[in-house]
Amino acid sequence: MSELPKGWSTATLEDVAVWSSGGTPSRSNPAYFTGAIPWFKTGELGPRVLLASEEHISVAAVESSSAKIFPRGSVALAMYGATIGKVSIFGIDAATNQACAVGIPDATTAEFLYYFLVSQEKAFADAGKGGAQPNISQGIVKAWPLLLPPRAEQSRIVAKLEELLSDLDAGVAELKSAQKKLQQYRQSLLKAAVEGALTASWREAQRASNTSLETGEQLLERILRERRARWETKQLAKFKEQGKTPPKDWQKNYPEPVAPDATGLPALPEGWVWASVEQVASDERYSLAIGPFGSNLRVPDYRDSGVPLVFVRNIRSGKYGGEHTRYVTSEKAFELDAHSVKSGDVLVTKMGEPPGDADVYPGDQPPAIITADCIKIRCWNGLLRPHFLKSVINSHIGKQQIEPITQGVAQKKVSLGRFSSLALPVPPAVEQAEIELAIEIANREINEQLVTVELSLKQSAAQRQNILRAAFAGQLVPQDPNDEPASMLLERIRSERAVHAPTRKPRGRKTEEIAA
Repeated sequence: MSELPKGWSTATLEDVAVWSSGGTPSRSNPAYFTGAIPWFKTGELGPRVLLASEEHISVAAVESSSAKIFPRGSVALAMYGATIGKVSIFGIDAATNQACAVGIPDATTAEFLYYFLVSQEKAFADAGKGGAQPNISQGIVKAWPLLLPPRAEQSRIVAKLEELLSDLDAGVAELKSAQKKLQQYRQSLLKAAVEGALTASWREAQRASNTSLETGEQLLERILRERRARWETKQLAKFKEQGKTPPKDWQKNYPEPVAPDATGLPALPEGWVWASVEQVASDERYSLAIGPFGSNLRVPDYRDSGVPLVFVRNIRSGKYGGEHTRYVTSEKAFELDAHSVKSGDVLVTKMGEPPGDADVYPGDQPPAIITADCIKIRCWNGLLRPHFLKSVINSHIGKQQIEPITQGVAQKKVSLGRFSSLALPVPPAVEQAEIELAIEIANREINEQLVTVELSLKQSAAQRQNILRAAFAGQLVPQDPNDEPASMLLERIRSERAVHAPTRKPRGRKTEEIAA
């Protein structure tokens, strides 16, 4: 604003609160973390008022470190990392780690300071950009500018904010509830699809019309016979090429695909059968494969054009191509042919929390190369439709099997060998098409509603910022000429601080109080 609201003054955060930061006692002494003093970390900031901490420290921990105990009503601001800009009011006396800037307000109320800091969250995050880890310093916090209203107007602003934001929060809560219900509906849709409930009436209609369909069991048996026959044809061709007579019982060397173990899985409808991932995969070479290991594909191999790479993030988002795509040269792609994918291949994440998210590589994208933490499945043509397989892996049937075979602590992964034995329901081919269509129609409706909800949430966030912006520009409530001007308030606070400066540090007395 070009002109200050009547009674307002320019100030900095240092003018309106006494700022400090906390500290972390040595983790090598477990006794430091067995006390009764609440100790907050930046990851806990965000709620308007904090009343309980995840960890507690002892009096000795405070005395042996830079940790301090801040009084109830202090306002904490996250200065480091992903939580930068998050803010909370302490509803209890508490200590913090060094990543929190804590202000004890004297020229504002705790609530006014809280709402002002909330209004600045994005600005704080922007100020912290540029390093390996986003961060702002105490110096930046203290020098941060604000327009300060008279104390009486601060109270009116807070009251109006709480009135407006409570209504807005109620609307946001309803939107998030709707969002959650839509996601739950998507999962219930998958459950009904892969257990046969979604097409129960369709099957009944087929029976009523005496329609004869190849069952899932007949389909699987036929494909397994074809698989074996093709293997035998290839083996005979090899013997002929080598000028050899096939040895006795050579057919016994056939590598039978692993059978599924459906223990603990739901009963299937009549006409469905269980098959393993290996059984439904094509017999083409590399039809069931993972991305390249280690030095086979390194960051220096990446290019800005060429053959695209597929990462875990692509599978999770369902988005391929675009400005953030990385590529390899056609020569490198030829070397990595075992890891190539094309339209219709099913892609699965083999790493994550948890792994096992599936997607179908789309038809509008060129052939690509999967990266290390991805699995590809090229289905046997006519046995299992790719989008149905994707639905199975993403459903409870897939998740309940993948979780027990996931290994690792820092990074959870599933091996290709274990993954290939997963049990998959195989309906008749015609029914698979019906299921795919029903899921596609329902998902389209779900996605449209989710887009509407997301748009409403964005509008609510923008409205919140507009309300906060108006509040701290003097536009939310009227000014009262009878209010004591902020300039007089600031002058009085400066005088009080000068008198009490030697005893301002919030240590010692509070330590004794909490320890008592």
